[in-house]
Amino acid sequence: MRDWDTPTAFDDPVNASILAIGEDRLRGFQPDPFGQIAAGSGVEVDIVIERVRAMLRAGVIRRVRQTLLSINLAQGALAAWKIPESRLEDAFDYMFREDPFSGHVVIRSTDAGTPGAQYRLWTTIKTPQGFSLERHAEFLAAQVGAESYRLMPARRLFVLGVGHVRRKGLAVGDCSEAPADAQDTNIVTLSDRDWRVLGALKREFTPEEIVRDLWSARIDEANMSRKTFYAAARSLDERGVIGRFSTFLEHVKPADGRRVTRYNALFHWAVPEGREIEAGLQIGRFPILTHAYWREAGPEFGNVNLMAVAHGQDKDILLAHKASMDAHLANLGIPVHYTSVFWGGRSEIKPSEITPEAYRRWSDSVGLQHAPRSEEALRR
Repeated sequence: MRDWDTPTAFDDPVNASILAIGEDRLRGFQPDPFGQIAAGSGVEVDIVIERVRAMLRAGVIRRVRQTLLSINLAQGALAAWKIPESRLEDAFDYMFREDPFSGHVVIRSTDAGTPGAQYRLWTTIKTPQGFSLERHAEFLAAQVGAESYRLMPARRLFVLGVGHVRRKGLAVGDCSEAPADAQDTNIVTLSDRDWRVLGALKREFTPEEIVRDLWSARIDEANMSRKTFYAAARSLDERGVIGRFSTFLEHVKPADGRRVTRYNALFHWAVPEGREIEAGLQIGRFPILTHAYWREAGPEFGNVNLMAVAHGQDKDILLAHKASMDAHLANLGIPVHYTSVFWGGRSEIKPSEITPEAYRRWSDSVGLQHAPRSEEALRR
């Protein structure tokens, strides 16, 4: 069947079965990811490959790639930027188009009286090992005319997995039986060979590369034997720097005229100092969440220290999901001193560069002289 004859709608029953596994269910390094999707979905592997290739060409799937747990590979933070309204759209464009180390770029809004409401632009930033996150943020602030900014590194990760198709049928209050896991954000030191393998692993695949023996060309690129390449990839996985193999659905822009999700909610909670992990493990039980972290936001944002993201088609339903989380914390006797919601508007997503060599090339091109990394304050 030719691609243009192949169904590409995300809610086509066969495609939905494929995406329910392929979006975020394949953890770690996968030597045969399409075989695993076939096994989990019940769809024949040749059909899986045909459908993924067609959806990627049609823009329904945004990208196909092996993800990395960059929180363990590079200094990173969620950044909130206070920018004059007249410069907001230009600042968004700069972060998305000109900074290879900014990933998610979102314009958010909340009620006018909410602490931090003036911080409309939100981004994720990664700086590779050996370079200063703070200095990079200062450079970006100067380029976009930011009046101030706040860097919020992740101290623990509780949830990470953007599976929109499998979340569509969740009922308000759906909750796992066990608490989430808490993942540390310690940086892992890598060798030159490790970086070479990561470079081959992380780059997204073109439609032409979607074949059963997915890694053959990347193995050749790394100039290694298959055995050596797989051993290196598994070693990286064991050291906690491999995320999952994913067929990322396009959920920001309409595909075939329809949106997979309409609303992107960033939930904030302030819980007592010393109970951040306990509360995060409980919030992470709710499968509606695609991300959940312990981050210190500071007084600008009411001293919130837990953040989570949920996507959906209905704003009231997302608020009902949050209310069920609030009630769960209350039932467990975990106080919430303050809570708020920031809603996403215009947004773009791209993989952040994380290799030291890529940073050196970029910093030379923009004339940024980097001092050795230091323990500078995370607040400007």
